[in-house]
Amino acid sequence: MHGWIILDKPLGLGSTQAVSAVKRALRQGGYGKVKVGHGGTLDPLATGVLPVALGEATKLAGRMLDASKIYDFTIGFGTQTDTLDAEGQVVATSDVRPTRADIDAVLQLFTGPISQMPPAFSALKVDGKRAYDLARAGEDVVLQPRDVTIHALEIASSPVRGGGPAEPVEGLARTSRQPFHHPLGGPPPRTGEELAEITLTAHVSKGTYIRSLARDIALALETVGHVTMLRRTKAGPFTLTQAISLDKLAEHSMHRALEDITLPLTAGLDDIPALPVTPDQARLLRQGQVLIGIAAHQGLHLATEAETPVALVEVSGPEIRVVRGFNL
Repeated sequence: MHGWIILDKPLGLGSTQAVSAVKRALRQGGYGKVKVGHGGTLDPLATGVLPVALGEATKLAGRMLDASKIYDFTIGFGTQTDTLDAEGQVVATSDVRPTRADIDAVLQLFTGPISQMPPAFSALKVDGKRAYDLARAGEDVVLQPRDVTIHALEIASSPVRGGGPAEPVEGLARTSRQPFHHPLGGPPPRTGEELAEITLTAHVSKGTYIRSLARDIALALETVGHVTMLRRTKAGPFTLTQAISLDKLAEHSMHRALEDITLPLTAGLDDIPALPVTPDQARLLRQGQVLIGIAAHQGLHLATEAETPVALVEVSGPEIRVVRGFNL
């Protein structure tokens, strides 16, 4: 079993639990010991595409972590939580609600290269400890801004309309947030119907925190907000059309037919050109040796012997060097 099972991760399940479900399915199906790993964490409150690598495909999990991703997410306006999602405690409120015109005007500010502050409740490490562990213990978490790229950001669907002023929360200061200085000199005039929430689609680079993006969009709109829904629709080359439910996973396991829902190892390399090699060249690559004299474009390639993946290789000048070999 070398390849990918793409899960449509349900709400409330962590990525590690999803991997455990695949391991359990493999055991129940009698597939023996198979190495399993995932290609990109999804929070329990998020749903959608979770690539799970099997066997030699686990060597590509790092590439999947580096891949761009697409999310649908809903920002609920009027309250900000300490976790920036629906799981946290309210830390700020606002009675300001944006219009669609307001939202359209600020989205351009968050498209392209941006700098964002990761949420305190994140898996980043501070002095060797996870930020979320420190935050849950009540400690002040100081993180550094990170540069990310928002390739595209747009309104995804019709928002839920209406929604009056948020009820103030006892003991919480409405001014607990830092003011957002609008780089275009202030938001546009407010016209049209005010919105309680909006659903957006974002195509983002690795390392982007959607919760931070939602927070900053709300601040740019001179209000506060948090993520109320988060769904990953694409991770690297994998989309929801390839994803299966846990029920379908269990069903195929029971019938010992996991092969039917397992994508080939090469499915994670759709963007990599193939480089055919001879049996002798394949043998040398499997030994980690450098090949010279094969005509190929510069950059990353998938060396294949017939239909069998041999290695990810880097073509640099006249040399072809192994980046990651496959034992197939």
